[in-house]
Amino acid sequence: METDAGGGEDAVEYFFKKRRIHSKDALEIIWYHAANRKARMKEALNSDAHMIEADVVFGSQGPIMAHPPETDSDNTLQNWLNEVLQSDKGIKLDFKSLSAVEPAMKMLLSMKHCLTRPVWINADVLPGPGGNGSERIASEFLHIVTSHLTDVTLSLGWTTTLPVVQNQGKHGCISLGYTWEMVKEMEEVCRALCQPVTFPVRAALVAPSWPQLHWLLQQSERYSLTVWTAREDSYSLQDMSSIREDFDKSRIYYDLFEPQMSELRHAVKKKITDHV
Repeated sequence: METDAGGGEDAVEYFFKKRRIHSKDALEIIWYHAANRKARMKEALNSDAHMIEADVVFGSQGPIMAHPPETDSDNTLQNWLNEVLQSDKGIKLDFKSLSAVEPAMKMLLSMKHCLTRPVWINADVLPGPGGNGSERIASEFLHIVTSHLTDVTLSLGWTTTLPVVQNQGKHGCISLGYTWEMVKEMEEVCRALCQPVTFPVRAALVAPSWPQLHWLLQQSERYSLTVWTAREDSYSLQDMSSIREDFDKSRIYYDLFEPQMSELRHAVKKKITDHV
């Protein structure tokens, strides 16, 4: 099968070369989340975002841009790509249904000459904290993607559910986390891959899981983290800042809501200034 030769360049390196960020620090990368419907997509294209994220499901028109439980949209993947690939934005496609993956990969392959930017292909492929064990789709998902596109960044996550803390009675609340079993299973899945891989991890679960996640990142220079959050989650900016002190700053991306994102950037900048 014919494969492409674009889309796999590291996002930090790409935007640094383009002078869109000032340093090789993944914290500088700005995300626009859930740019699914046409109005949101246009807002994203007019924003300062470096990377545009959107959700893909299989609808009556083929792959469409929607997040479950929505099953309809005013935007198809074909239209979305036609618009976004005319911009200078990076792409992250978050697949919410396996049936949408193959037609989407064929679509991207047909547009390979435009994939001269970071292209991330995301799915939750293994069960994580509170996640559903039946959603173990790693093998099938990776086979479909890599048989069409050999040089995209794979964004491979774990399923998680709310709440992300468990009530332990008189001992208070203890956070769930990514276990050694979970990260070692993920590493087995990714070991034979050639592409860059980023692991989307939930902000509220990062601190209790840092020994496991740190170990996972150390297994290959191709690996990075993308820290994301649900609106209901609670986490500390100190936790978000401290993991940067223990690892390569170009390999920890943050896709957080405002005002937390700006507060984190401010806190990091202040810490740097204080040390000068």
